[in-house]
Amino acid sequence: MKPSTDSLRAWIDIDLSALVRNGARLAQHAGVPLLPMVKADAYGLGVGPVVRALEAVTPFGYGVATADEGRELRGVGVTRPVLVFTPVLPLDFALLRAAQLTPTFGDAERISAWIASGGGDWHLAIDTGMMRAGLRWDRMAEVAELVRTAPPTGAFTHFHSSETDNGSLELQEGRFRDAVSALPARPPLLHTENSGAIVRRSPSAWNLVRPGVFLYGVGSGPRAAFQPEPVAHLRARIVDLHDLNAGDTVSYGGSWTATKPTRLATVNVGYADGYRRSLGNSGTALLRGTRVPVAGTVTMDMTMLDVTGIACAHGDVVTLIGRDGDALVTAEAVGAACGLSPYEVLTGLRQRLPRVSA
Repeated sequence: MKPSTDSLRAWIDIDLSALVRNGARLAQHAGVPLLPMVKADAYGLGVGPVVRALEAVTPFGYGVATADEGRELRGVGVTRPVLVFTPVLPLDFALLRAAQLTPTFGDAERISAWIASGGGDWHLAIDTGMMRAGLRWDRMAEVAELVRTAPPTGAFTHFHSSETDNGSLELQEGRFRDAVSALPARPPLLHTENSGAIVRRSPSAWNLVRPGVFLYGVGSGPRAAFQPEPVAHLRARIVDLHDLNAGDTVSYGGSWTATKPTRLATVNVGYADGYRRSLGNSGTALLRGTRVPVAGTVTMDMTMLDVTGIACAHGDVVTLIGRDGDALVTAEAVGAACGLSPYEVLTGLRQRLPRVSA
């Protein structure tokens, strides 16, 4: 049963069934197990409910960015492998072992330190062009003896432009193959594909795939084989209504001016909730399945909408991200309206907004 939202001024509906369907479709398309990325509190949607729901797709394990995030997964009952994808320092080794987390290393110094401190499972990070973390693909000789001494349980790379047709994915994957071939032995688990790569080909050539934002309802462009179902729905209630005359201005700076008699609704959500100030005069929301524009500057706690011609009352629910009936405002559309990526839109939704999972 869906929790009641009757007493909430604004909230995020998390459709866990849609999340699971997105994951199941990715797994079927890839033909190999998922290693879902659940970093940043599952992209801002709440890691506990997300990982419990994703158990339905029998993932290999989960990916996080920090040791603390991995420890949080153990705290909510995750027993599957948890990989930490941001480089870790030796000062985190004790925490990693205590929580049975799998680190990823891309330099000889830290691999040596890991081995010297007791070793354990680890994955080799291979940089094939992202230039962010990992050992450069043409420098495998630097770790060959260490890999022989303490073989990694896996190796991976990360694509920087998997949503595009610029040839970079193929170039990076070729570099990855060369790097793996240069190792003393092939690691048992190889993985390269993020969301954009997974939906552009089938089946996977590797052992695992690492879906991220696609799981949470953000697509991978028009060339993708399929698109996800929306998962996050930002709702807020109408808390005030105003009838404006032509010439009346709205919000800070008077940046919006009524050109005719106008009905204005104020909803109780603003940039302190993560609904960005830059959506003023450019954002769109849904009221009773009808698109309504943001009027004036988004303020810290309130946003104004032009609802002229739509019957509404105090307490009615407006959808600022997500679905209302057959209408949909995607995270991609919100990002385009305010100059952000959809990743920033989702992870920028503040904890002041309750997450309501169903």
